[in-house]
Amino acid sequence: MRRFTWFNATSLTLGFAFLYIPMLIVIIYSFNESRLVTVWGGFSTKWYGELLQNEAFLDAALVTFKVGLISSVIATVLGTMAAYVLVRGGRFFGRTLFSGMIYAPLVMPEVITGLSLLLLFISIGLDRGIVTIILAHTTFSMCYVSVVVSSRLVSFDRSVEEAALDLGCTPFDAFRSVTLPIIAPAVVSGWLLALTLSLDDLVIASFVAGPSATTLPIKVFSSVRLGVSPEINALSTILIGLVALGTITASITTKRAVVRRRHEQQMAEQTS
Repeated sequence: MRRFTWFNATSLTLGFAFLYIPMLIVIIYSFNESRLVTVWGGFSTKWYGELLQNEAFLDAALVTFKVGLISSVIATVLGTMAAYVLVRGGRFFGRTLFSGMIYAPLVMPEVITGLSLLLLFISIGLDRGIVTIILAHTTFSMCYVSVVVSSRLVSFDRSVEEAALDLGCTPFDAFRSVTLPIIAPAVVSGWLLALTLSLDDLVIASFVAGPSATTLPIKVFSSVRLGVSPEINALSTILIGLVALGTITASITTKRAVVRRRHEQQMAEQTS
């Protein structure tokens, strides 16, 4: 067993410091009384109240979450279907082209993707707005869902599915009753990944968003170019808190599920 050396401890400390000290600074200065973000003027929570009254940020946040939820659901459905075809479809004409088109957004620069989608929307006469952002986010996040679900389908034990077919289930019923519940964790993971990518996207959204629809990353970026305001620190603190809460909740839920599964296995072994 390897010892935890001073070199490992120092590397780990520096790594965590590099990652989390900037977040800690943002959180501290979100409670700053002074409008100057680099000058401490005392403790205050007034910037959170001002943030809740800022209609521009609230509208951008509403657009961002609306686009994220809709695009992640569509991307999850399409990505799962694409993964099922790639893994279970066998060899068919155009398989190489199909798989290449699915995985292309993974390596395509976001600038190229955003510009291509912009030219497409202009050529078909589609006005830029929420719809175009949803289509763009679905396009680039679907491939991530496909990769996650494909990795689960590859390791899937098909004998369970074949048993359901032997017992009289149709292929659709077997997929709905057997396959989908087993790959559900991968599907949920793909949906969360698609949602995260949509909420975080700036480059592609800046190409396809119109004046009637501005996402939160675009609004924050345009505001930061004029100087960091305490309201942005407050907004960043809220987002950090939501992410931390979601991470802790997911960790606790996963740990409880593992403990429950182990307990059920022990009970089954004792019964047998």
